[in-house]
Amino acid sequence: MQAYVYKSQRKQDTYVYLATRDDFNAIPDALKATLAPFEFVLEVALTPDRRLALADPAEVRANLAGRGFHLQMPPPPVAPVRVPRRND
Repeated sequence: MQAYVYKSQRKQDTYVYLATRDDFNAIPDALKATLAPFEFVLEVALTPDRRLALADPAEVRANLAGRGFHLQMPPPPVAPVRVPRRND
C-alpha cells in the first residue's frame, strides 16, 4: 500500500497520510480547516515489514483503508527530570 505524507503548515510536527495523492477530500472539513495548508513531504510503501518512527504502520494502513487518511500528531512533551541538589 502506498501512502502520501503531508505536513501541516499550521501545526508543528503534525502529519497527514493519504491513501491517494492530493486527495484532501478524505479529511473532514473541520480537521482540514485546522491543519491546512499542507506540504507534500514523502511517498512511502507501507509494507508489513515497514517501520515508522512515530506511528504504528498497521494502524496507518488500517486508517488509510477505512478512512482514506491517517493523522499523526506530535508526541506528548516529556516531563522535565528533577536533578537532586546536594542538600536534598
